Amino acid sequence: MSSKKIWLVAGEDSGDQLGAKLMRALRAAEPEIVLGGVGGEAMAAEGFASLFPMEDVAVMGYLPVLARAPTLLRRIRETVAAAVSAQPDVLVIIDSPGFTHAVAKRVRRAAPGIPIVDYVSPSVWAWRPWRAKGMRPFIDHVLALLPFEPEAHRRLGGPPCTYVGHPLIERFSDLRPDAAERAAREHAPFPLVVLPGSRRAEIERLMPVFGQALGRIAREVPVSVSLPAVTRHRALIERLALGWPVPVRILAGEGPKYAAFRGARAALAASGTVTLELALAGVPMVVAYRVSRAEEFIARRLIQVPSIVLPNLILDQNAMPEFVQADCTPETLAGALLPLLRGGPERDAQAAALARIDGLMRLPGTDTPSRAAARIVLAAAGEG
Repeated sequence: MSSKKIWLVAGEDSGDQLGAKLMRALRAAEPEIVLGGVGGEAMAAEGFASLFPMEDVAVMGYLPVLARAPTLLRRIRETVAAAVSAQPDVLVIIDSPGFTHAVAKRVRRAAPGIPIVDYVSPSVWAWRPWRAKGMRPFIDHVLALLPFEPEAHRRLGGPPCTYVGHPLIERFSDLRPDAAERAAREHAPFPLVVLPGSRRAEIERLMPVFGQALGRIAREVPVSVSLPAVTRHRALIERLALGWPVPVRILAGEGPKYAAFRGARAALAASGTVTLELALAGVPMVVAYRVSRAEEFIARRLIQVPSIVLPNLILDQNAMPEFVQADCTPETLAGALLPLLRGGPERDAQAAALARIDGLMRLPGTDTPSRAAARIVLAAAGEG
């Protein structure tokens, strides 16, 4: 019996990380499996030989995409030609829909017999919902990271979709506070973690507002402030934090960040995946966001969800307060954070909601996201 041939196509770092874990799970299930396609450093560390450097297609934003259009189109054509020539038992596209969906559509037209699995659902539940139905002609199965996504695809007429788990649920041990860390949350000065985002524009918009909010908070309760900084924007964060009315400890690296989460009594965070990390660490939070006027104009017409906070969407409950655009002020942020720091009904209600996150996100038994994904990929390969 010949070995199964599986093609993996990733287009950015997050997909590369998922691809590397998927490779390990696939090889654990079928050691003789043959892998090919496009990946980055994490997949290369697992012995993957990419068709070309993934950095050639790891482009985000309209203007950068336009500037790199000739290279992107050439790499799409090369990926499609190589995949069709290889005739894999299954093609797995991983995140980066701008690149990977372009590949999948062309492969389906050229070689309709190759099954195609999409690992990471586009956010069809949040905006441009018609994309779900539009995926059906070229995607056979979607592997979802969020537990509400299968129902969203069913409702919107998308492809078959299975929740395989978010990679963060493999980090429970890094996020769970021990007894000493839980105790530290209860004593003044209260540990407060501040997360102004990972993109330059959001950091520039939120840092001044966060600083003013912290000044108001510090006049009411004693706090010890930590700020895990994105490495590429550390200098910007340090410069903007100089104007804050409270001292702040700026952290570098994932280890110190997770240690700060485990010890934090509360958090002030920009909307994003970090809110899910905080939720899994059991940290009550206030979430904020600001975008440009042009982005706000577009978002109000396209975004169709009751919350921008991932834990709220998973819980189907707006448990974590969020303040967006004009509502994102020092007064509103401080007013929402103070009860979380002092304790009382607001803090208790958030803690109760956060306690439900585990049960909603965990997989049965000792299963992991990569193993759950590998099973579906191998099943699709067997049907090809």
